Amino acid sequence: MDWDKLRVFYNVAESGSFTRAASRLEISQSAISRQISNLEDRMGVPLFHRHARGLILTEQGELLFRTAREVFSDLAMVQAKITENIKFSQGVLKIAATIGFGTTWIAPRLHKFLTKYPETRLTLRLSDDPVDLTVHESDVAISSSVTEDKELIYQELLCRHLYIYSSRKYLLNFGVPLKAEDLDRHRLVIFSDRTMLPYDDANWLLTCGTPPGVKREPYLSINNLYGIARAVEEGSGIACLPSYIAKNCINLVQILPEIETPYVRFYFVYPRQLKDSKRIKQLWTFLSEESQAEEKQIQEHSE
Repeated sequence: MDWDKLRVFYNVAESGSFTRAASRLEISQSAISRQISNLEDRMGVPLFHRHARGLILTEQGELLFRTAREVFSDLAMVQAKITENIKFSQGVLKIAATIGFGTTWIAPRLHKFLTKYPETRLTLRLSDDPVDLTVHESDVAISSSVTEDKELIYQELLCRHLYIYSSRKYLLNFGVPLKAEDLDRHRLVIFSDRTMLPYDDANWLLTCGTPPGVKREPYLSINNLYGIARAVEEGSGIACLPSYIAKNCINLVQILPEIETPYVRFYFVYPRQLKDSKRIKQLWTFLSEESQAEEKQIQEHSE
């Protein structure tokens, strides 16, 4: 079995498309397609069904994917044991986070962490695509979703309310909504990629105060939270955003504060095989203390 072809196959199967696999592996889409075709020829069976909506594994492809996942997981574990002495805090620590949370909450705190632990080196990977920790794509992920994978450890990092925001410019032109039902007559700006939401309630505004099964039509859709915030700042409409995004946008105005909004939770996630890593313990302690300090500030401000 050609390991390069198996690696390409695994990434295509895991991401569900040639385009995403090419981006992840940093090679061309045509090279991805060629590797998959060569692998299918070598094995004598098709591994994917090609559909307009994407790629679906065949029965043989499912078998190979499960096997490849086990192989790469085992290799990652061996690599971790060989290349890293987890009792010490030296080396590169790879962190994965969503674009919005990673840019506005994680990245601004890294200088403080590295000042405290100067011997540590970090790599921060920002993407709204899922990260597979079992094959060592990253050492730690900051995620808003929880899976049933028993090989991963989840620790809740923070829990924050979402809030409804607009801009003075928009409110002067279109009026101020006074209750949830008023949103029916307003321009709503939402997250566009419903298959890859940064957190579960990203588009909650479409159903806030509506009858069961009824969803509003958005005025504008953008696949980046900070892009949504900037568009709303300039008068495009109304959006539901976490405070860690909104606090960096001075022209946003909170509206409808009496409405009970959902929470967004983020978890500090890492493979069980790294549970004794001193570097991961240091990062968890630092980020959890930062979260607790921020939560205290929020509570003091609301009193």
